[in-house]
Amino acid sequence: MIGNAKGTISMAAAAAEHSDKPGLGTRIAYGFGAGAYGVKDGGFSYFLLLFYSQVIGVDARLVGLAITIALVIDAVADPVIGYWSDNLRSRWGRRHPFLYASALPTAATYFLIWDPPAGWSQTSLFWYLLGLATLIRISISFYEIPSTALGPELARSYDERSALFGWRLFFAWVIGSIMTVANFTLIFPAFVTAAIPNGQFNRDSYQLYGLIASALIFVAIIVSALGTHSHIKHLRAAPAQRALGLKAIFGEIFETIANRDFSALFMAALFGAIATGISASLSFYFSAYFWGFSSEQIGLITMSVFLSAAIGGAMSPVVSRTLGKQRGAVVIGLLAGIVLPLPIILRLFGLLPPNGDPAIFWIVFFVTMIDVGLIICFQALTASMLADLVEQAEVRTGRRNEGIFFAANTFIRKAVQGLGVMAASFVLTLAQFPKGANPSQVPESSLWQLGATYVPAIWLVWALMIFAVSRYRLSRAGHEANLATLAERG
Repeated sequence: MIGNAKGTISMAAAAAEHSDKPGLGTRIAYGFGAGAYGVKDGGFSYFLLLFYSQVIGVDARLVGLAITIALVIDAVADPVIGYWSDNLRSRWGRRHPFLYASALPTAATYFLIWDPPAGWSQTSLFWYLLGLATLIRISISFYEIPSTALGPELARSYDERSALFGWRLFFAWVIGSIMTVANFTLIFPAFVTAAIPNGQFNRDSYQLYGLIASALIFVAIIVSALGTHSHIKHLRAAPAQRALGLKAIFGEIFETIANRDFSALFMAALFGAIATGISASLSFYFSAYFWGFSSEQIGLITMSVFLSAAIGGAMSPVVSRTLGKQRGAVVIGLLAGIVLPLPIILRLFGLLPPNGDPAIFWIVFFVTMIDVGLIICFQALTASMLADLVEQAEVRTGRRNEGIFFAANTFIRKAVQGLGVMAASFVLTLAQFPKGANPSQVPESSLWQLGATYVPAIWLVWALMIFAVSRYRLSRAGHEANLATLAERG
């Protein structure tokens, strides 16, 4: 019996050592899969409102409502998916069956949402958008939640987790941005006609985008699943099968996440999601209308994100080692919030040259590059902070529930991000922004009102997010103590 116990401990130690040092191939495969969510999130955040309201002609408020409802429905499903992936018993472990099963449904529904039927009424298009947006979000949750939950198992140490999530965010931003850049530099210019001088407003361009993007989503998911498949034997097995009712399941979920540190990250995710919804939905309104950039210029600015991803991914482990995750997240988050709206503020006060001056492009280019790099670093740190709560909860409850933690975090992000999108649609309404107008047709008063409404809104929710992060207390020493406690338990 003693020999068997020692053998079990040795096997657990070997698995932990293996998990602490994921190789380069594992990091790339794990990170590459995040590109699927990056492509989907980029399309939904930057193009969906613009496509359905300005190109298809659906009222912007109806589009915002459809996106919000889809987010709420998906968010409710997330804790169930997280719990299921924590407890699934299969020969492919707890996570990988979800990864493989989600690839085709996600890709297929993503293509269909960019090819709505022609000639349908506003009401019919609303239901079409709502149905497909819901299906896409749920199907990619079946990938994203189990995939993210692999992170704490692949890397256990304090700093290694920051590095691993840095890789994940690097690929999410880079692959998502590749599709955005392709839109503005290749796809939109290819669909310029005499009647539609800006291909961004040609519905046919979005059909091609949907085809390419859906293929990329499929490839990213499959590559990540196959690239991490060999680690299944080193991952934690599901707990013994139990017969639990729905009340008991949700009781375990709430018991797992009931602590102050998770509440801090929960609130930070809430305000961060609202800020993301507002800024992302209005991003290309500012680029095309407020700054008067061409599709090619917008594409070049978006390309700066490639440098941003490298900056943010490289910064996160350095900040983790030097400042610690919580302090580093507060410092980096404050810097990002200050930098974000600076060019808009300068324009509102008449401190920038007029549109068309080459200086405008380069100011926006470099500010975007720096700010997005800071945001990516901030996201990697907070994701790693969330991963550290897995062992804290395991010490307290005796259960290993990575899926529940990441599902609960995405639950609030999805549930309220639609509020940001809806807020963006009302900002457009408040600014009396004309529907279907070319950039030259929008009055200066509407552009000024757009900027003047956006800046205080984004600063308010950003400040609330940073305050919430400041309430997180789990330190490096606390995480290492949790690992030691679990090692003693065997």
